[in-house]
Amino acid sequence: MTLRIGNFSGFYGDRFDAPREMLTGGEVDVLTGDYLAELTMLILARDRLKDPSAGYARTFLRQLEETLGLAHERGVRIVTNAGGLHPAGLADAVRALAGRLGIPVRVAHVEGDDLTARYPGALAAHAYLGGAGIAECLRAGADVVVTGRVTDAALVTGPAAAHFGWTATDHDRLAGAVVAGHVLECGTQATGGNYAFFRDSGGLRRPGFPLAELHADGSCVITKHPGTGGRVDVGTVTAQLIYETGGARYAGPDVTARLDTVRLSQDGPDRVRVEGVRGEAPPPTLKVGLNRLGGFRNEVVFVLTGLDIEAKADLVKEQMGEALAKSPPAGVRWELARTDRPDAGTEETASALLRLVVRDPSQEAVGRVLSGAAIELALASYPGFHVLAPPGKGSPYGVFEDVYVPQGDVDHVAVLHDGRRVTVDAPHDTAVLDDVPPPALPEPLPPGPARRAPLGLVAGARSGDKGGNANVGVWVRSDDAWRWLAHALTVERFRELIPEARELPVTRHVLPRLRALNFLVEGILGEGVAAQARFDPQAKALGEWLRSRHLDIPEALL
Repeated sequence: MTLRIGNFSGFYGDRFDAPREMLTGGEVDVLTGDYLAELTMLILARDRLKDPSAGYARTFLRQLEETLGLAHERGVRIVTNAGGLHPAGLADAVRALAGRLGIPVRVAHVEGDDLTARYPGALAAHAYLGGAGIAECLRAGADVVVTGRVTDAALVTGPAAAHFGWTATDHDRLAGAVVAGHVLECGTQATGGNYAFFRDSGGLRRPGFPLAELHADGSCVITKHPGTGGRVDVGTVTAQLIYETGGARYAGPDVTARLDTVRLSQDGPDRVRVEGVRGEAPPPTLKVGLNRLGGFRNEVVFVLTGLDIEAKADLVKEQMGEALAKSPPAGVRWELARTDRPDAGTEETASALLRLVVRDPSQEAVGRVLSGAAIELALASYPGFHVLAPPGKGSPYGVFEDVYVPQGDVDHVAVLHDGRRVTVDAPHDTAVLDDVPPPALPEPLPPGPARRAPLGLVAGARSGDKGGNANVGVWVRSDDAWRWLAHALTVERFRELIPEARELPVTRHVLPRLRALNFLVEGILGEGVAAQARFDPQAKALGEWLRSRHLDIPEALL
């Protein structure tokens, strides 16, 4: 018995016509749509400040208007976290849409994640619920299930538990579904999107969305509809498996999945078998994501062209420093990006960028103060003075942090399509999360000639954000490359290659079955993506920067 679960959205703003593609491209039983991220919750919270009836992903309604009839005809159920901060409101809107279209669908929703009232000053505080509420809704016959904040993998564990009759103690099976859900959650990242070896991914211009053929024992095959772009192979699945994860234990409210037990194998063209996943009892606590306003920020980017770049930067820093000293913002940060080249063939490639970012609780302190100081220098500073754009009034920025509460402190409720409310009990079997002892490393490669070359000639990488931290997963595609990587890319070497990490806590996790290392860099993103503390605030390209760095690589691997 196989349950085919597909994905049609990896974020709020993903490909609009993906639901239709998934419904018409091949067989599927359940479609899942993931719309939420830390930044999305802040955006929805600000929407709700302006309109109390807002707070959910309105794009989903427009997508559903075009596809609800098709899903109903084909018996495909839809599960989505597009409810955001207002799942009941979105469920009502879906019912109204179905009534207007004359489609008899049963709509249920899950609530209880909203803990904002417990955290004064927070714009949004939401617990990451598991899939048990979704399962209750589906068992009762719902065709569409809308949730608020659940874990991304819950969109798969819920349908799987409902379909196969799993209980809360079926840890291995649930862990297999978590792994499948983690692979699906970011949509086309599993089918070649954002893939380190993208030149190997045929037809990447429009990769298809992924689906999992899930089995009763928790194993699955990751694939995509026939004829769609991109590819599914062990590499694309590995890349997604180590995205935004930490160590061997991948904890969630349903189960803790052991990523060090995952076995991947190619099962044919665009088919990867995932098996052997072991699960453990979930932790006794739930993660709660808190979003609040951190204040206001503004920036101006000075363009420095030609000769004497460093001296020009020093001059404008000195001039701006004197102006800002009259009413200093709480935070001032300068960054000089040496994008200039000597004897450049274009003015743009002869120019460097000097970015000034200011932050303050007061909008006025980052608005007129900054813009006035910067624009007044137009005729009184370095030769060739200009900026990319004049600074504005300053905009609010958000701060994200996570806290943890006991699972039993959250009122997890499934609101069924007929209005009945079913309380979802917290799991009785839990286990405090501990690190897994480091596994044995493979035998190193024998000594031989080496050549200075980019790491990316041998290794792939994918990176992302978790609050103020970033993870960088690095993997290789052969046993010999693994024998080298496991010994060569230590924490010390990582810090050498990524200078930003030199003064930060860095933890290395080893995943031999995936031939992968996962580095967690704490604090590199400051107070989270909404605070925009660095050039790449979500660390999306941190792994690609690492791949571009040079080190001594055995010639046998090149």
